[in-house]
Amino acid sequence: MERITLLKQSETVHLDQNRLEQLYLQLGEAGAEDVVCRALEELAVRLSHTERCFRQEQVQDMRKSARSLIAIAEQIGMCKLARVARDVTQSIDLHDKVAIAATLARLLRIGETSLHEIWDVQDYSV
Repeated sequence: MERITLLKQSETVHLDQNRLEQLYLQLGEAGAEDVVCRALEELAVRLSHTERCFRQEQVQDMRKSARSLIAIAEQIGMCKLARVARDVTQSIDLHDKVAIAATLARLLRIGETSLHEIWDVQDYSV
């Protein structure tokens, strides 16, 4: 009998607290929470869309979707998510199918972890 070992890949994400504080100072509590909530919703939608484009081999749409993730993630202090979305677009630009698949998988992991992390931060700040 063969043994199959599943490797659980996890990475720690850190939110840029200074960026979040800037948002709250600039927009006030209600305005900042509105921006963060809308950004989180948009991130979830675009992560899903990026993965769907990959599965349907719509590479240019995938690239556009990944590029849009960068600005949204940076706006709310998700630096690692923005960096990995950049890696996805670079892999697409290099036409490296293996790298595209690998960086997309990482993007989805980081995205999920980042979304959980920011919700936890918001729970503590309320």
